[in-house]
Amino acid sequence: MKYNKVLLVDDDEDDQEIFRYVLNEVSPSTSCSVSYTGLDALKKLGLREVEPDCIFLDLNMPVMNGFQFLTQIKANDNFKHIPVVVYSTASNAETAEQVKALGASAFITKPHQYSTLLDTMQDLFKG
Repeated sequence: MKYNKVLLVDDDEDDQEIFRYVLNEVSPSTSCSVSYTGLDALKKLGLREVEPDCIFLDLNMPVMNGFQFLTQIKANDNFKHIPVVVYSTASNAETAEQVKALGASAFITKPHQYSTLLDTMQDLFKG
């Protein structure tokens, strides 16, 4: 899919940097905003500081984790239409099923290799 604006919700600065670098390679015209917590992301969305076409969401964060954020955004009529791609270190099928049941569009396990993330993101942005 073609996204013009994405929001990355992730508290890890290294993961943010890698994500942004890969996104720039895959889709240079796509802008990326970042929130460190789900609570911060909800605030920015509510104030319309960000209006993303897609949200990439980590699950393990302080203040408000990804499960809580996903539950709240999908319950909000103003934001439930925004696709949410869970982007997490979790790698088990149970977690993937759980987030999809909560409304996530896709589940991506954060890979250990840059090339794997690049391939995954290219597939996601094609499709």
